[in-house]
Amino acid sequence: MDKIVITGGQPLDGKISISGGKNAALPLICSAILTADDVVFENSPNALADMESLKHLLEHLGCTVEYKGSTARVNAGGIHHQTAPYEIVRKMRASILVLGPLLARFGQAVVSYPGGCAIGARPIDVTLSGLEALGVEIILDNGYIHAKVKGDRLKGTHYTLSVPSWTGTENLIMAAVFAEGTTVFENVAREPEVVDLCKCLNSMGAKITGAGTSTITIQGVDRLHGTTHSVMTDRLEAGTYAVAAAITGGRIHLDNTTHEVLYAFTEALQRSGTKVTPVPNGMIIEGGYDINPVDIITEPYPGFATDLQAQMMALMTLAKGTSLIKETIFENRFMHVPELNRMGANIAIQGNIAVVRGVPKLQGAPVMATDLRASVSMVLAGLAAEGETVISRIYHLDRGYEYLDEKLRSCGAHVKRVTG
Repeated sequence: MDKIVITGGQPLDGKISISGGKNAALPLICSAILTADDVVFENSPNALADMESLKHLLEHLGCTVEYKGSTARVNAGGIHHQTAPYEIVRKMRASILVLGPLLARFGQAVVSYPGGCAIGARPIDVTLSGLEALGVEIILDNGYIHAKVKGDRLKGTHYTLSVPSWTGTENLIMAAVFAEGTTVFENVAREPEVVDLCKCLNSMGAKITGAGTSTITIQGVDRLHGTTHSVMTDRLEAGTYAVAAAITGGRIHLDNTTHEVLYAFTEALQRSGTKVTPVPNGMIIEGGYDINPVDIITEPYPGFATDLQAQMMALMTLAKGTSLIKETIFENRFMHVPELNRMGANIAIQGNIAVVRGVPKLQGAPVMATDLRASVSMVLAGLAAEGETVISRIYHLDRGYEYLDEKLRSCGAHVKRVTG
């Protein structure tokens, strides 16, 4: 397996162009199932392993998928069956996003329970209960979800999600675009990626209002048509490179992004002593001389994103004081703590709270990635640590960060990928 080797201690200085968002692109690509026409996605992060996994799944269903540069073209006119098998779905949780559009267009689907990062229980009860409210019969058998629409089409409904599930919201929206009548979903996810999906669906002919609020209303239509849509920027990648500047005391110009979708994060970053300067189509991040301790609580959007918790924790290991980080989304999302402690951090876990006592310095060490965001927290720690850090199992990184080592090297980081 490949490894990342980092020699730390170098303040980063340069410009990084942020890629299209992985968490935006995956549901967008799945939305192409809803039409037999070509759907073109620009600013698509095609180099990611998750994008390749989704391409494999859609081609298995019968779609034609073409990735070229940062453009993805999908044609679902040739779908010949509606089964998403375990051997493909196990690699990536987002595979469950084919369920809603397959049911909407074909009235049936068989989808394996999804895989992905082992960061805790991520039940799909919200999705399944919402589909049942739309008129879907669900049978769970041998690790597979067997779903079939009762009657000739889905029926509009009024449904309140038990929790504002991000994936659940997206799946239900895609299912409901063809539902007869009006559908109202309450307590939905408000993430910008949900808004981006609704924007794309509306450009395909859907009638969706309320995206970005806690209530979304969908007027059912008979068909959707092709479109060209630009994938929103990856706010989590932007946040990660912002921490890279902060933790090394460097300066990075982040291009192709905006601070508005990162407000809770950039507010916390500024409290740490980092300077955040908005500029046209981006922002400039400058690390301070000292890092101040900051307490954070992860919450659904617009709160502090759980997907930036590990990165912020890496920064807090070098703060001048003690920080409390409370994780409220996933119960197993502190698996990076033992690895950071191997590098000299002083982190103790008390239930769902990490107590991070800042230390004067980190020391390079061999560490192992456990999930996508945990693995990048070790990269960040390695950039600031003395000596050499070797990170193994970096296939997690390849799932969510395009050209990570290249982008960091462009800012002066001593980072290389080695095989074996």
